Amino acid sequence: MNELIKILIGAVILILGIPIGNLLRKYTKDELKIGKKYFRLLTYLGIIGGFVGIIIGNDTIMFTLFFIAIVTSRSLITKI
Repeated sequence: MNELIKILIGAVILILGIPIGNLLRKYTKDELKIGKKYFRLLTYLGIIGGFVGIIIGNDTIMFTLFFIAIVTSRSLITKI
């Protein structure tokens, strides 16, 4: 039961990464143009690190790095 609560709280935090990434995109347009390649690199590193966290069984590392990947990937999405 305790593990289920930890997973649910982590999932809620990950979902909160979506609006946070949207806010980042909205308020930092100039910085995103300059550092787009670094945001992409941070997204890839977050995804890879999140899977490493799954493999080693560390929930804290997994949720932290997936959160970083979600926020940076959402900030990179541009409307056409």
